[in-house]
Amino acid sequence: MRSWRVWPEARDLKGDFEHKMVIVVRADLGMSPGKMSAQVAHAAVTCVQFAQSKTPKEFGDWYHEGQRKVVLKANNLAELRELEKKARSLRLPTALIEDAGMTELPPGTATVLGIGPGPGSLVDKVTGSLPLW
Repeated sequence: MRSWRVWPEARDLKGDFEHKMVIVVRADLGMSPGKMSAQVAHAAVTCVQFAQSKTPKEFGDWYHEGQRKVVLKANNLAELRELEKKARSLRLPTALIEDAGMTELPPGTATVLGIGPGPGSLVDKVTGSLPLW
């Protein structure tokens, strides 16, 4: 079985982490831990796909810094949509994930918002006031 070295050794990292991806989860849905984890993964994968093609420099910088990801919480759908609007206005990659409705939630329920990867200072303009999950 082959293993992949994704995270560089700490001694290989140069300087501070300057890029990050943030996933914002709706706190009002009461998703189980497994459901929430799957939704966060959907957002991360979608953001990576977008960033690789649309913002390749930021993607490469983020990737080589160790792919920093932070999971935060939003109170409700209105807050999630406002964050999406602000992130897009700053030209950051975004991914609003809507559930397929196969398990816990009705079809089309917006569950999480992925933002980035991008410069941490820019991402913080959108999500800097949100609490950690």
